[in-house]
Amino acid sequence: MGIKPSTPTPTVEGPFPGVREVFDAYHAILYRFAYGLAGQEADASDLVQEAFLRYARSGVVLEQPEQARAWLFTTLHRLFLRQIHQARREPSQEEEILDHEALPTEPDLPRELDGQRALAALGELAEHYRAPLTLFYLEEIPYREIAEILEIPLGTVMSRISRGKARLASIYHEPRELGASSPKP
Repeated sequence: MGIKPSTPTPTVEGPFPGVREVFDAYHAILYRFAYGLAGQEADASDLVQEAFLRYARSGVVLEQPEQARAWLFTTLHRLFLRQIHQARREPSQEEEILDHEALPTEPDLPRELDGQRALAALGELAEHYRAPLTLFYLEEIPYREIAEILEIPLGTVMSRISRGKARLASIYHEPRELGASSPKP
């Protein structure tokens, strides 16, 4: 057992070149993916922050920008799965506080409500459907790259997207109030 040489803690500015560029290029799409998985802004922000922190600390210097994107998506997905696993083992003691604000009275209200309802329905899907649907439809990532990110076979990606779309449609069209939950299959 020897002493390892001390290395400086990397920051966004360095010592690894390109971290800032990777952050600028992928922050928005990584956040949308995280939000699609977690369904809450704070959780999504935490996941994205942790993924970029791990990227910066890893010292990964990739020649192709697409490699950084796949690395970040895979890392974020693993973090999310770990978060779910820990939440199942440790019951949450926090209670959600609901805001009782009036709905906006804008002319786009029906479209906004449809979007809210669609996101609520997406949030009700099991994670194994939610992740590929979010990557494919919200981030427009090809099947092959989704398979790499989620570390599952290509055929599984295609079947989960197909089955997830069908389940999403059935959840979306169920007659109930916005936010009412149903069991995840």
